[in-house]
Amino acid sequence: MASAPQANLPLFYQDLMPLNSRDHSGYKSRQTDKATWLAGQHAVPLTAEEFPDASRNYPIIFSAGENSVPLALMGLNEGINVFLDDESKLIENVYVPAYVRRYPFLLAKLQPDSEELSLCFDPSSNLVGEGDEGSALFEGESASDATKGLLEFCKQFEEAGHRTQNFVEELEKHKLLMDGEVAIQQEGNDQPFIYRGFRMVDEAKLRELRGDVLRTWNQNGILALVYAHLFSLQLIREIFGRQVNQGKGPSAPDAPAPKAPEPKAKAKAKA
Repeated sequence: MASAPQANLPLFYQDLMPLNSRDHSGYKSRQTDKATWLAGQHAVPLTAEEFPDASRNYPIIFSAGENSVPLALMGLNEGINVFLDDESKLIENVYVPAYVRRYPFLLAKLQPDSEELSLCFDPSSNLVGEGDEGSALFEGESASDATKGLLEFCKQFEEAGHRTQNFVEELEKHKLLMDGEVAIQQEGNDQPFIYRGFRMVDEAKLRELRGDVLRTWNQNGILALVYAHLFSLQLIREIFGRQVNQGKGPSAPDAPAPKAPEPKAKAKAKA
């Protein structure tokens, strides 16, 4: 259903450069209504706290293999995103995952032996650079309000990533994640399309959980997130229908799920 990015860089990013007032004093951050970096991407990492909003539009699955991460499915087959038009604009008012909104910025370690994260950006993006349009990233040698806002957003994303990791570890602790499979019968075809290569919560094991665990999960919000994930799986058939209606019907029924790693370092960030 989805595949792992081959590059060492995170999904979307072609390169990374630390943002600093010496080299980027005249740089500005620009907004766009075209998410070109999202075109051709059918699965995007999702933080657990986004489940309630994302589940209204996307099926939420977990990547296959070890270190599973939640993913929002924007298409069922490689290279297909049913929520973007030919100009890479969102075709309707849908929830945009924070991972998408964060680009082209992120927090990264500059030194492998350091726990400190610095604000970096993808220099290949046209959303950051010199020019007349956009919000200035620096005021003299100081970070501008725009940069402080970007830094805060990226810090919040990192923190949400850690909470998401803890959420998945809790599911793993109780052995609730199982290999998923979805069969979709298309009219006119004798055989159904079978989608595998992802993980999902095992409802049978969920029902067998001890009462004290369920009470704790109900109190700390985990149970609501689990059900948001399970309810969202009903949208898989809707995504399939969108592909067919857009003339992007599946060419192959099987594809592996993406392994899109979340940042794991917890550190102090600076601009």
